[in-house]
Amino acid sequence: MFNNSKIGAICYYVSDVDKTEAFYRDALGLDVQRMEDDGSGNDWLLAKTGNDIELLFFQQESRPGNSPIIVFDLPEGGIDDTVNALAEKGVTIVTPVSHAPGGWSAEIADPDNHQISMYQSDELPRKAQ
Repeated sequence: MFNNSKIGAICYYVSDVDKTEAFYRDALGLDVQRMEDDGSGNDWLLAKTGNDIELLFFQQESRPGNSPIIVFDLPEGGIDDTVNALAEKGVTIVTPVSHAPGGWSAEIADPDNHQISMYQSDELPRKAQ
């Protein structure tokens, strides 16, 4: 049934759209668009990843576990530098760079404590060259 399907969007529930917008725009560098009221009296956010997967953010009760964990692939490597740059911006590092199957991973938390993971292949350099 889903074998030819592609993920089109990942939805998050967030407690504060303004904080979420600033985090994903300023800390992660995504182009975040504020969309008009969704009928709940709140604006919502749309951001697209490099491979056109949409991240949607709706203001609603939020708690860890009621939203998915997304994984950003780092195709150019440099996971150590990426994590260090995020830490300098005040981003919470949940899991520092550690070995993962076939590579390296690390996890950070957004303002609602949703985990965001990064992954890079062990064939790529851990630091920028």
